[in-house]
Amino acid sequence: MAVHFTRDEFAKRLTDTLALMAEQNLDGMVIFRQESMYYLTGYDTFGYCYFQFLYLDSSGKYTLLTRAPDLRQAQITSIVEDVRVWVDKEGHNPVSGLISVLNEYGCRGKRIGIELNAYGLIAQIWEQIREELGNFCQYVDASQLISRLRLVKSDAEMEYVEKAAALADDALDEAIRLTRPGAFEGDILAGMHSAIYREGGDDPANEFIIGSGENALLCRYHTGRRHLADEDQLTLEFAGVFRHYHACLMRTIIVGEPDDSHLRMHQASVEALSACEQVLKPGSKVGDVF
Repeated sequence: MAVHFTRDEFAKRLTDTLALMAEQNLDGMVIFRQESMYYLTGYDTFGYCYFQFLYLDSSGKYTLLTRAPDLRQAQITSIVEDVRVWVDKEGHNPVSGLISVLNEYGCRGKRIGIELNAYGLIAQIWEQIREELGNFCQYVDASQLISRLRLVKSDAEMEYVEKAAALADDALDEAIRLTRPGAFEGDILAGMHSAIYREGGDDPANEFIIGSGENALLCRYHTGRRHLADEDQLTLEFAGVFRHYHACLMRTIIVGEPDDSHLRMHQASVEALSACEQVLKPGSKVGDVF
């Protein structure tokens, strides 16, 4: 199975989630966020752009409803045993599957948390859900409940974070090696991705950002590649990724001789770092550092 955490790890996450649900008097949760599903069960898919949900009951039982193409995905990458599918065809309303699951768990009149802040929960689907839930149960926004738990990483997660950080360093080393006058941005990107893929890393949550020349100050991905000039500035914003855990970096590489503004910014950063090192010690307050 392509499951990357132990059963004990998942059991701890489930226990912590149920405790928070109890604090908020929730009888169940309808989970739409892909990262929450991955955290609780290992379920790994980019099919969250379509309607799917994981229902978690206060008893600790859960049910996943997803599209037919994701059935094998759920069976192989997760610990979910109750996986149900809906067929994506004209005239079929997948929201009916949600009401069916809630009925099975005896949720009528109960207080249910819903991850409203989720990419897969588009406005059209939510309008249908809201209409169906009207007199069925009480629902509240629980978008941050599992996200709060995810902020604190376990030892197992930290191993993946550290691996991701090492991959980010590898990608940066490759970018530096390939950057020179006349270098093609596409070759630099290819080298960075290869450094990550060769060590078992993953695709990032969004594209690597690369820009030079007049595009060096852009901070969003854009299509189109250019060759570096003899005097140039290359901006890279990217991530090393391992088991979906990200270590993000942003770096600027100067091609040719740096100008006065580059030198001033470099000196300012050196001075800021030195000041931080002087006050950064056990017991330091964040305000002291700044």
